Amino acid sequence: MVGLGEETIKKVLQNSGLTEKEAEVYIFLAKHDALKGGEIARLMKKDKAQVFRILKSLQTKGLVEPTLEFPIRFTAVSFETVIESSIKAKREEVAFIESAKKDLLTYLKDRRQAELEPSLEKFVVIEGNNKIYPKISQMIRETKNQFSAVASVQGLAQAGQFGILADAFNHPLKSQIQFRFLTELSEQNLNAAKAILKKTPKAGFNFKVRNPDLGLRLFPRMVTRDEEEALFFITPRTDKTKKTDVCIWTNCKSLVQAFTAVFEDLWRNSTDIQKKIVEIKTGKLTPEICIIKDAEVAHKKYIETLREAEKEIVMMTSPEGLIRSWKNISLLKERTKNGVSTRIMAPIITENLPAAQELSKHCAVRHVPISYLGTTIIDGKHLFQFKTPTPDSEKPDAMAYFENTFYTNDVEYVEKTKSMLNDVWKNASVPQAVTLQSIISAPAPAVAARSERTRYTEYRKMPGWIEETEQSTLTEKDVLNKIINAKRIPAKDHAKDIDIMYCSAGLAVIHPPSYFNLPDMIIIVRHIDKQSSLGAEDLLTVNLWLETPTGHAYMPVATAGDNPRAVDWRKKLYAGTPAEQNCHLLKKDEIHVRMHGSTLFAGWTVPIPLFPQPYSLPPACILFEGYGELKTGMARTKSPSGRTQTSEFNGFDAFVTFFHPASKYSGPGTDGLLRRDVVMTSYPPSTK
Repeated sequence: MVGLGEETIKKVLQNSGLTEKEAEVYIFLAKHDALKGGEIARLMKKDKAQVFRILKSLQTKGLVEPTLEFPIRFTAVSFETVIESSIKAKREEVAFIESAKKDLLTYLKDRRQAELEPSLEKFVVIEGNNKIYPKISQMIRETKNQFSAVASVQGLAQAGQFGILADAFNHPLKSQIQFRFLTELSEQNLNAAKAILKKTPKAGFNFKVRNPDLGLRLFPRMVTRDEEEALFFITPRTDKTKKTDVCIWTNCKSLVQAFTAVFEDLWRNSTDIQKKIVEIKTGKLTPEICIIKDAEVAHKKYIETLREAEKEIVMMTSPEGLIRSWKNISLLKERTKNGVSTRIMAPIITENLPAAQELSKHCAVRHVPISYLGTTIIDGKHLFQFKTPTPDSEKPDAMAYFENTFYTNDVEYVEKTKSMLNDVWKNASVPQAVTLQSIISAPAPAVAARSERTRYTEYRKMPGWIEETEQSTLTEKDVLNKIINAKRIPAKDHAKDIDIMYCSAGLAVIHPPSYFNLPDMIIIVRHIDKQSSLGAEDLLTVNLWLETPTGHAYMPVATAGDNPRAVDWRKKLYAGTPAEQNCHLLKKDEIHVRMHGSTLFAGWTVPIPLFPQPYSLPPACILFEGYGELKTGMARTKSPSGRTQTSEFNGFDAFVTFFHPASKYSGPGTDGLLRRDVVMTSYPPSTK
């Protein structure tokens, strides 16, 4: 690295696809001889678990090599090799474009003259802004009718730097195309938004920008074109240090329609950006609306208005806000006794589930995603809105929640917001007494109430689930070390061989609305690493709540993966269940599972037949968003074939969003688990 400054080297590495922290570890390792992971962490004064994750990523990218000795040490591939590889890749990319230029022009000419066969529906992972934004530009250039996007103001400004807005402004069909953008405006980004709008052509261009009325946090960020293709960002919304994005592109018609429906809902419930700018500049919408800056004054007015409620209270709040409502349950009980109808919407997570269950005895409670602004409407006359903190921020005290409270008694504005809340209520789910944790974990008989034991007996389990425990002796580092030092142990004989799977996984209990025409189900998705005994695979397993000779259970009814070597193995694993005869082999571009930070995305572009017929799982996507503290634990299962599996994992509780073609469904956090790092060891049937 002689002759180059460290900052220049870091910039080159980041342009080659590394994160800032990955670049720092690579540069440090390049300055030293082979070092153990613990030594690197100690010398760099970084967290060991974080360093191990970075080393694993650098290993995957071919920039770090492990030694064959034990304990394992790491060495950096020479910087010259990295540079040459990057230059070669970019030269090959340019050469490919130049060589394909003639064919591309011919193709475009022929496309105008003949109708092409429908293209293959698939997923493509696009990583890095230098690849994502050119793809969005291409989508704009190919737009014929409508281009829609959800993005932050910062994202729109960045898009402008990459020439995306210019592509829209200069589109030959710009007067015929609807260009629609949803963004969230605030005092902090007001000037940036005005600068973007100032560049917009004043005539001959159908360009509209709106702000979501309910203050939705803009997630998922997405782009759709003509209901033909969609781009879906999976970079975690809590990742404030990200230097680059990761997204999924698909042309699956069913999924594009699902994302388009999400956008249309947001668009209907939004305000024109110019009107929103005026509201922010003046500090009020109408003479009846104000911002109460003093938290105590706002809290006093809020409680007094609740006590005067005569007909109805409608609340949308945060996970912590639900607990605050539970602490004020005496007030709500008093209003209920006086005939006041009370509805509460909030994200239901492990920590607030007991509060939700207690409130449900006196109020109607439903689960909604975490993306909404705290809102309360009383008697259709008074509206309060509160800023909800981001999931990764420090928890504020109760009074801080009331700082800068938005209040109005403007009838038109209150009615419009109430109508939107009613729409959210219709799509919200009732908190389930049967959570994923209650399905897979039995309460201890010594402490479990009779009703709890009965519930466990009735609603538990996937067949063969033995136990799940948090292991005090098992650490995050233990699991990471096993993955970092993994060596493939091929498995050939189902009856004799031990096989090991290294993966990331998401587990979700889905309680579908009646119009899904599907029973309750558990969906498990896995991204399996190539070091695993059967090789790499993206895998989906579906369990339906079915009646069995021994009672109801979540039975495995279908699997779908993209590894041909694993099909026969799974058939033997699920022998004696409906899944034995329902193991599907998909193409690589028909299923995709991707882990990024604390977010896991899974999607499939083909219908998956289920048992019993005529059930079928249509093309869909599932998003798992991890939250809370990382948990390390172990689970044991025994399959009907007699094999026993032990899973060691690092993971989180997760919010689950199920993007179904016909509708949107969001499951409570208690119904989702995200396992970031998993080591699953499968043992052959016992001969005893």
